[in-house]
Amino acid sequence: MKKKVVLALIMACTLALGSLSACGNAAKETESKVEESSSQEASSQSAEESKTEESKEETEVTDVTEEKAPTDQELADEVAELIDAIYVQQRTDETDELCAKAKAAWDALTDEQKELVEGEEADPDYFGRDTGDASLDDALNQDGIGENELLVVSFGTSFNDSRAKDISGVEKALAAANPDWSVRRAFTAQTIINHVQARDGEKIDNVEQALDRAVANGVKNLVVQPTHLMHGAEYDELVEVLEKYQEKFENVVIAEPLLGEVGSDAAVINEDKQKAAKAVVADAMSVAGYADTKAAAEDGVALVLMGHGTSHNAKVTYSQMQTQMETLGYANVFIGTVEGEPEATACENVIEAVAAAGYKKVILRPLMVVAGDHANNDMAGEDEDSWLSMFNASGKFEAIDVQIKGLGSVEAIQEIYKLHTANAITQIQ
Repeated sequence: MKKKVVLALIMACTLALGSLSACGNAAKETESKVEESSSQEASSQSAEESKTEESKEETEVTDVTEEKAPTDQELADEVAELIDAIYVQQRTDETDELCAKAKAAWDALTDEQKELVEGEEADPDYFGRDTGDASLDDALNQDGIGENELLVVSFGTSFNDSRAKDISGVEKALAAANPDWSVRRAFTAQTIINHVQARDGEKIDNVEQALDRAVANGVKNLVVQPTHLMHGAEYDELVEVLEKYQEKFENVVIAEPLLGEVGSDAAVINEDKQKAAKAVVADAMSVAGYADTKAAAEDGVALVLMGHGTSHNAKVTYSQMQTQMETLGYANVFIGTVEGEPEATACENVIEAVAAAGYKKVILRPLMVVAGDHANNDMAGEDEDSWLSMFNASGKFEAIDVQIKGLGSVEAIQEIYKLHTANAITQIQ
């Protein structure tokens, strides 16, 4: 009986152990499956997170790219800023680099983007306007000058054709008349020098550069011929610069500007003013097809000569030129100025004077050595404030014609400069 009980207990224990083992294995299998499932879920989540991160990175890259891409206007504004940076009167060590950058930035624009360029001084015409072939001009900045230099100083112009005809016209006439002197050029307007350099690659000396070149080349005798109209602010500034270089040459002489001495009041005229008046009027009548001013007057035509104007006390020169025209019997010739100084020379006052005199036709022509920006824009431009537009808008005239021709291309004007240079040279010899 005891053996049976013991055996029964042994069998019960065995069954219990087997049951526990089975339960253990089942638990392990379940745990393994759970771990496997968790691992797969983690892997899947990791992959999903990886894709999300990649997607975020792609989005961020795209966003950054979109932020950095400049608009058409931004590209145009960059060019405008570069143009404004070189539209200055002071040359610096960075000028050459800035000129090159401005042109490169402009060239990189599309035609549509170029039309958007606008700044304090910048506009599409700065680089885009066709003013002629710059290669036809000679900057006259060569070395190998010799002992005698004739430095021709002009305000300057960015209009290539006008520079070649008007300024170069005077320079060539002086060179032909003075074969023993090396003719060189200098401009007083750094803004123009920079414009020509940036747009056309032509480098023109300013006054200091030209004088430094003369010193470096061993020039002994220096004659300076300004092409300025009068003894105005630019002439005074030129004299100041020359005084700093006086000791660097054996002889320095500055010749008279075109219209000679200023004089005290509007009634004072001189031989230079008389010659200049005759020269410009004769050329204007010839271009217009009239024998003289009387023939033009009989046809109801007035000639209006537009000068620059100035606040300098030399502005009386314009009044003197009006006096000179009247003295010569040119009743149908009127003097005006862009700046309206003197006041009688303002456009609206000239319009009233011409109309009051009974003339129905008008010829507009610059009283300037160079037919540059003022002649092409202020006088003959399409804007409503140009002289051509204002004369037409007045409704007082039947016809308005324009002659865009500078004094420098007129042979009789060149003769005046030649005489002034000759007088200066005699002071050395």
